[in-house]
Amino acid sequence: MKEQIYLNRKQGLYDPANEHDACGVGMLVNIHGGKSHDIVESALKVLENMRHRGAEGADNKTGDGAGILLQIPHEFILLQGIPVPEKGKYGTGLVFLPKDEAQRSAILSIMIEEIEKEGLTLMHLRKVPVNSDILGKDALATEPDIKQIFVTGCDNQQELELKLYVIRKRIENKVAASDLAAKNDFYVASLSTRNIVYKGMLESMQLRHYFPDLTNNYFTSGLALVHSRFSTNTFPTWSLAQPFRLLAHNGEINTIRGNADKMLAREETMESGALKGELHKILPVVDTRGSDSSMLDNTLEFLVMSGMELPLAMMIAIPEPWSKNATLSQDVRDFYQYYATMMEPWDGPASIVFSDGDIMGAVLDRNGLRPSRYYVMKNGDLILASEVGVLDVPEEEVVLKERLHPGKMLLVD
Repeated sequence: MKEQIYLNRKQGLYDPANEHDACGVGMLVNIHGGKSHDIVESALKVLENMRHRGAEGADNKTGDGAGILLQIPHEFILLQGIPVPEKGKYGTGLVFLPKDEAQRSAILSIMIEEIEKEGLTLMHLRKVPVNSDILGKDALATEPDIKQIFVTGCDNQQELELKLYVIRKRIENKVAASDLAAKNDFYVASLSTRNIVYKGMLESMQLRHYFPDLTNNYFTSGLALVHSRFSTNTFPTWSLAQPFRLLAHNGEINTIRGNADKMLAREETMESGALKGELHKILPVVDTRGSDSSMLDNTLEFLVMSGMELPLAMMIAIPEPWSKNATLSQDVRDFYQYYATMMEPWDGPASIVFSDGDIMGAVLDRNGLRPSRYYVMKNGDLILASEVGVLDVPEEEVVLKERLHPGKMLLVD
């Protein structure tokens, strides 16, 4: 089991920093906010049609990673017999835990302690149904025990969302410091009042079969974000499969070393009104053990939790090429110049899709090196992916076909 973890160390002429390639990414959203299982089913089909975008091991059963981000399926949860309060008044998410019972119990004790420190309660722990029989040898060797946690105790959704962020960061730091589990044995895939992530060291065709939840007709969502991974600057692990908590991307951030170092350097002078008195609990903001996309996700999450709108945070992190663009208005130039004093661009060939469970959007790198195209349908569905042909749609139902333009943002509220 541990042999797989150490395969990606630098040795001889091999350097894992030279691992580069392109993943597949897609999103579906109903513009009118309508929730249905059809959105989930169509998103899984998009993922499966991008199978060629994800890498597989020699056994054709071990994938680099596949996953889906959805809105929390409130009705589905109630049908599982879990007495959660109304929407927005509880948080939930999937947690990867060690198979070792002693380690798992110790980590759960840490989780309960940190949840109760914030005045909340771990009201339920659900064993997530999985089909381990479909896994390849390497994926099976590192397969975690997957639990879904439910946290209650705060009726204000925004306040609860912030508390869940602080709790997750404190748990991660405490577990990492305790050496209870290797990084790949413990991971919080998501913990939110709005969205939920199902993912793993899977290939695209396996996701629906590994997680039976996703094929239940009562599992509904108004949006879905999917990702088929081709490991770029890291080796495949369960925790590094995408989506992350806010985003997924196709490509790479090739300024990542400088971006991460500068985020760490800012921590001495960081201030946040929303996190006043709590900031020390969530440091470091960026987990440098992760991939380039996970570090960008860490940064966006911090900005959003500090009170910034997600589209604004994205415009700051990935600005359009403004400094020598004479066609931009002075107001737009002033906007970018102001925020350039606070953060440098996270630059590199990438198509990025993002969602906080309420809004969903997509941006390209400033040079448009990782294209994306989208359709708008008569029924209000919007389909975007890193390539065309990911979903069969009747031509007469298409209202608009367009491509995502460099420096622009596609946004659905």
